[in-house]
Amino acid sequence: MREIDKGDETASPYAGYDVLAKWNTPSFDDRTRGVLERRLTEISPRRFLAPDAFALLEAVVERLAPPLPGLSPRLLARWIDACLYENFGEGFRAVAAPPWPQSWRIGLGAIDGEARRLFGAPFVALGADEKDATLQAIQQGTTDAALWRRLDAASFFSDTLLKTIAGLAYAHPLAWNDIGFGGPASPRGYVRLGFDARDPWEARERR
Repeated sequence: MREIDKGDETASPYAGYDVLAKWNTPSFDDRTRGVLERRLTEISPRRFLAPDAFALLEAVVERLAPPLPGLSPRLLARWIDACLYENFGEGFRAVAAPPWPQSWRIGLGAIDGEARRLFGAPFVALGADEKDATLQAIQQGTTDAALWRRLDAASFFSDTLLKTIAGLAYAHPLAWNDIGFGGPASPRGYVRLGFDARDPWEARERR
């Protein structure tokens, strides 16, 4: 799978840190190890989105996901597809908004519609700058309301699209390495909770 590009300017200050080195320590219990193993090894099949909609989602993820080494847009898109198939969302939505899976169908279709309106081509066929301009227009709400039906374009971008992609990206242990996050600490627990305090097994910045 293609990885999300990470340039030198975004190099992690925690280079060399590996949260999974705690695998056989008191930081991880069996339940935690089971959850992490599934995140690291299982890639669910595409079940909710049609192939063209999934390709569009993958292209959107590639533009919006944080640059994390080892994570691919396709993996994050598969996770989103699995959440939609299982209707596993946050459990709430705006009064006028359609159910979560339906919002994604409408939203992805509208993104493609905006790309065609602005640049005369489907989103997946655009260059990086044109894709970013399309997403920026959606973020700013400068869109064609007819494409979005019951959705608020700017809200869909910030509250659904960006929030879901970033949230799932940082659920992966590879992302924890990048930000120096120690992950779950059960049963050991965190002890030193003061400002700028850290337990001996937590990551240390190298710059």
